[in-house]
Amino acid sequence: QVQLVQSGGGLVQAGGSLRLSCAASGNIANINDMGWYRQAPGKQRELVAAITSSGSTNYADSVKGRFTISRDNAKKTVHLQMLSLKPEDTAVYYCNANIRSYNRGWYSTNDYWGQGTQVTVSS
Repeated sequence: QVQLVQSGGGLVQAGGSLRLSCAASGNIANINDMGWYRQAPGKQRELVAAITSSGSTNYADSVKGRFTISRDNAKKTVHLQMLSLKPEDTAVYYCNANIRSYNRGWYSTNDYWGQGTQVTVSS
């Protein structure tokens, strides 16, 4: 069983910072792209930031220059450092990973999601 477990998040004032972390565990052969998504009330889930296994990154225009995604391949973790937070960053944040796993000699590749964590930025 592959699991993504998130930590971090919470309540912060505008201009503050938070760090989200996500750790993958289970029968993992390798992890491809990893990323962070968010979903605000009444809105669709949107990509915030993504990182490839080689470290190439991609950001939503709304967070460029404020958020930084990073990963530790040895520890199977991905992080999102969020600076200069704004009230419009308020949402539930989800980590996502494309993982090749194995089970009884069989390999498969699937997308996995973390449990979600609330980030609330007060004005």
